[in-house]
Amino acid sequence: MQARDRGVDAITRELFLHRLSAVCEEMGAALCKSAFSANIKERRDFSCALFDGAGQLVAQAAHIPVHLGSTQLAVKEALGLVTMSAGDVAAVNDPFAGGTHLPDLTLVAPVVLSGRSRPLAFVAVRAHHADMGGMVPGSMPLSEEIFQEGLRIPPVLCVRNRRWVPEFLRLFLANTRVPEERQGDLFAQLAAIRIGQARMAGLCRRFGARVLETVMASLLDYSEQLARALIARIPNGRYTGQDVLDDDGRGTRGIQLRVALEVKRDSMRVDFSGSSPQVAGCLNANAAITWAAVLYVLQTLAGGRIPPNAGLMRRLEVVAPEGSIVNARFPAAVAGGNVETSQRLVDVLFRALARALPEEIPAASGGTMNNLALGGYDPIRSRFFTYYETIASGAGAGPSGRGADGIHTHMTNTWNTPIEALEAAYPVRVTAYRIRVRSGGEGRHRGGAGVVREIEVLCPLRFSLLSERRVFPPWGLLGAQPGRRGRNVQVGRNGRKWLLPGKVEGQLAPGERLRIETPGAGGWGRKRGRGARGK
Repeated sequence: MQARDRGVDAITRELFLHRLSAVCEEMGAALCKSAFSANIKERRDFSCALFDGAGQLVAQAAHIPVHLGSTQLAVKEALGLVTMSAGDVAAVNDPFAGGTHLPDLTLVAPVVLSGRSRPLAFVAVRAHHADMGGMVPGSMPLSEEIFQEGLRIPPVLCVRNRRWVPEFLRLFLANTRVPEERQGDLFAQLAAIRIGQARMAGLCRRFGARVLETVMASLLDYSEQLARALIARIPNGRYTGQDVLDDDGRGTRGIQLRVALEVKRDSMRVDFSGSSPQVAGCLNANAAITWAAVLYVLQTLAGGRIPPNAGLMRRLEVVAPEGSIVNARFPAAVAGGNVETSQRLVDVLFRALARALPEEIPAASGGTMNNLALGGYDPIRSRFFTYYETIASGAGAGPSGRGADGIHTHMTNTWNTPIEALEAAYPVRVTAYRIRVRSGGEGRHRGGAGVVREIEVLCPLRFSLLSERRVFPPWGLLGAQPGRRGRNVQVGRNGRKWLLPGKVEGQLAPGERLRIETPGAGGWGRKRGRGARGK
């Protein structure tokens, strides 16, 4: 079946794809340059996207996969609950209204043209705020319900007629340990929104609203056509995959993730039935995260050749049983579902696809974002502080070669926080940062190595760690070895060391250190001949 061309030729469609994507990229550049926190301006933990008048994802920047695959659900929730006019902006972070976890705050705004009764499009910016209140600095606790994780914001107006709603601003800033930083990041998000609105208005003046609407619809049809062709090259059949999360930090161990992919001609059913029920701890994912993982895997199979928009969803059916680890019910704790379970959903999907396309699928990557959050009172700068980062692991080896060392893989896609930026902004010292040698799994192609990151604190502070692959290692494929498991170590001032669990909260005194040794990745393929070494 051919996609409807809607009167749009291939060259015009490609030009507009890049124009719309460039709008999103410029939004991201404005946010990055004007944000306050290291998490946004250094790690670039944010995403920008453009939606049509019905709230369907049309274009996005090359930002965070777990954000962009799920933001459409937040936009649709906002459109259903908030009436927005020109000059209005809605905010939402509620994981049970299309959000992912509470630190990820999404701003949504319409692009309204003079003389039109309905918006032409919507622009959205999602950014990870390094503290949204809750039990611990950084808002990534070992929680048992969402109320412990921080301020929960259903879709509400935060800007009305181009002015901040003062009640929203006061409430938002009263629920964080670092209000100045939060205000700076929030205002930077609004600046990005304004850039997106201005650029879309400029495109309308140049080409006309009707042309833009037609092109946006054509882009969705085109992605659907390419998705059909991609799925059609997977042999018809049913392919299963399984993986296991270490634990939820609250006593539940060996949490099962199961998927069955049913491919029939040019459609795919992705069924997560058989996955564990939702857990007491914070590893629960919502449906938005599960969808995001599925869309990301489809994109990787396409090698970036399919425009990432809502057209991808048309040939997919995703079954995520309510009340399970992949679609938790309110008021489940979800802080780690976004960052940890999302990574492992990718692993389990790749494991199933490896049965269908064994010469195309890589082994498991590190399978964790190695989340570190810390905070306290900084006596040097006379202020409270919070800091959050994810730490790189290894990338899985594949049929074409070895995996990359020390890289953020799959659903994170963030940058590393440079040592200089970290030490300049916070009362910490980085005492080690290096590749974790030979932590990748052996095979015809060796898995990528993890890293060792050790931080010494210069004042008393509290920390939380959410990490995985400390019990079950990243698996290899086609006879290769798994990667090494990760380790978390606390080092006292006297040099005494003790092993920490994968999920832990604690306190550090001045001079104490926290060492995170991240997992290596799985190798690919059996070695050729006795004594052969992985490449």
